[in-house]
Amino acid sequence: MPAQAYAGKECVCQYRRGICDQTCVRDMLDTPFYIACLKLTGRRCVVVGGGEIGLEKVEGLLACDGRVVLIAPEVEPALEKLAEEGSIEWIRRRYERGDLEGTFMAIAATNDTDVNIGVYNDAEERAMLVNVVDVPPLCNFILPAIVRTGPLAIAISTAGASPALAKRMKAQIAETYGPEYARLAVMLNDVRGWAKGTLPTYQDRKAFFEDIVNGDPDPIERLRAGDERAVLEIIAAAQRAHEPTTA
Repeated sequence: MPAQAYAGKECVCQYRRGICDQTCVRDMLDTPFYIACLKLTGRRCVVVGGGEIGLEKVEGLLACDGRVVLIAPEVEPALEKLAEEGSIEWIRRRYERGDLEGTFMAIAATNDTDVNIGVYNDAEERAMLVNVVDVPPLCNFILPAIVRTGPLAIAISTAGASPALAKRMKAQIAETYGPEYARLAVMLNDVRGWAKGTLPTYQDRKAFFEDIVNGDPDPIERLRAGDERAVLEIIAAAQRAHEPTTA
């Protein structure tokens, strides 16, 4: 249920207004969020709810190698297939108190307000990360729109104010920062070991990489033209230029 749907009903957020007056939604725009990238590999991540939104959240967690546990009595066919192939664990029942033991992150994506509130309260008691989809006051973290290409990830957040605007920005950013940026990131990563072992200071390493990324010819334009060899030559030239001189 979206946060706006609580208006006029019993307050369920941290303000305890009695009757919801949407204070929590307005407050979201003033909340300074700490942006971070989480390492989910092997960590237990619980998704409650087996509908289309639950599927979206499960797929996002699997893309980051999370150990996904899905709790729902019924699920979308795509989720059932993921369970059958062993990609996720499916607990085929309604959510119960205690299901979050040993969990790193919980996402509630059901149409049942009481269930969503229960997930949030149980997670808060355990000081866990929790997100109730479309209900900002029942979240201690929010999920930005992500543009992901290879190792490159760009996050767009409107602090929950407008997912539609974030979606539009995502499409525009994806068009601007295409696969050539991801390819350059991989190529630069390949010389990180050389830079760390050869260039003595952080400033030396910073100058080395900035000369490549911001230099002329532009490596991005070369990659867009399909000339990867030219970019390798740009990197090699930068290595020669930054190689410490010996007396």
